[in-house]
Amino acid sequence: MIHEILPVGMLACNCSILADETAREAVVIDPGDDIEEIKKILGKHNLHVKYIIATHAHIDHVGGIEKLKKATGAAVLMHQNDLPLYQSLAMQADWLGVEAPGVTEVDQFLKEGDSLRWGALSLEVLHTPGHSPGSLSLHLPGENQRILSGDTLFQGSIGRTDLWGGSWDEILRSIHNRLLIFPDQTPVFPGHGAPTTIGKERESNPFLRIK
Repeated sequence: MIHEILPVGMLACNCSILADETAREAVVIDPGDDIEEIKKILGKHNLHVKYIIATHAHIDHVGGIEKLKKATGAAVLMHQNDLPLYQSLAMQADWLGVEAPGVTEVDQFLKEGDSLRWGALSLEVLHTPGHSPGSLSLHLPGENQRILSGDTLFQGSIGRTDLWGGSWDEILRSIHNRLLIFPDQTPVFPGHGAPTTIGKERESNPFLRIK
């Protein structure tokens, strides 16, 4: 399995490329910007992109989706509850003081319990609202098990809840009910910053520590 992580854009969103080495099929998760750099990685491994997935629709995670879809023809997937956020990219761009990126059609809405397959790999969809109404985490099962937590769970922190549609109660409920149910050794790749594990966050994350 190939897992390349590229921090993209002014807010250094972790864009993940997950690929089956045999089938040469890939998914690209959170292509917020720097699409030319993403295309270089795809070309280096000779990969065909099947899905473009947004863990949520904040601009730093979805700003490059329209360009990447034009370049690859891949289907765009996100949770329906974040569609209003995606359709409001111009407002988000104005808030950050940057040029508004293009918006494209969403091909499929993901929900809790969905499974996506490409090559011999699969992702299980976890709806983890709180950072945004449609925030998703993605679980890759099997020998390469890992969780891509978007902006729900970080190393030593959790996602902010003071943006559009955020909820402190919901994000804590999402983490406890959807993420902390996994074994301690499960690697976690957040939407920003360094990787961690479920066990490290269960033990030392100040927002999650159980007394």
